[in-house]
Amino acid sequence: MEWTTSGDDIFLRLDPGEEIHQSLQKVANALNLNAAAVTSGIGRVRASVYGFMDDDHVYHRRTIEGGAELVALQGNLARHEEGHPFTHLHAVLSDDDLVPAAGHLFEATVHVTAEIHLRRMDAALAMRCPLENSQFTALRLGDEV
Repeated sequence: MEWTTSGDDIFLRLDPGEEIHQSLQKVANALNLNAAAVTSGIGRVRASVYGFMDDDHVYHRRTIEGGAELVALQGNLARHEEGHPFTHLHAVLSDDDLVPAAGHLFEATVHVTAEIHLRRMDAALAMRCPLENSQFTALRLGDEV
């Protein structure tokens, strides 16, 4: 993984074998990020687990074992109430037949490359806190933090 910064922008390249969430969390620790917007991401990944949350706050997962194009990636980064970086990502993936799949991204390992842009939000007050009776970890902002 390599990254460069320009003002509040962070541009990074992930290499084969690197997991996207783990890599973004490493960058957050290295750059002391408390909050950031993940504005874009493209590349090729494998072992992608994505899905959705139903109306009862239960996540349902789907897996693409082989390679898939990472067509779009977006989300945010905030600190968990316990202090570690927490990434919330959504993605559009496309298999080799160009069939798209989209949803919450639980994990994805870089197969060829991933190129991701983050926007640092130093003045933002943001924290992730688990919701009672839910698998969701809610984003708390501003005075709620």
